[in-house]
Amino acid sequence: MEDVALVTQLTVFALAVFVGFEVISKVPTMLHTPLMSGTNAIHGIVIVGAIVVLGADRGGTLAAVFGFIAVVFGTINVVGGFLVTDRMLQMFRRRPAEKR
Repeated sequence: MEDVALVTQLTVFALAVFVGFEVISKVPTMLHTPLMSGTNAIHGIVIVGAIVVLGADRGGTLAAVFGFIAVVFGTINVVGGFLVTDRMLQMFRRRPAEKR
């Protein structure tokens, strides 16, 4: 019975990767930075969920490994998203007037 659950979870994961790739690849360049703010919030939720899974300690070693990977990747994505958003916002700031 556990094999069926694992195959189902892997199938859902593979479909999520495929759908995510297809959706993100269709986003125009102008919308990329505003969407990063939304994905930062979503990945914050992923990080919290992964920490809950790690804290529950009911799933065994495989759940702990996937939870840890989710925390690491989610954190990388959130930090990178904030850096990209900050850099984009700096482009719209007025430059200080040069003193002569």
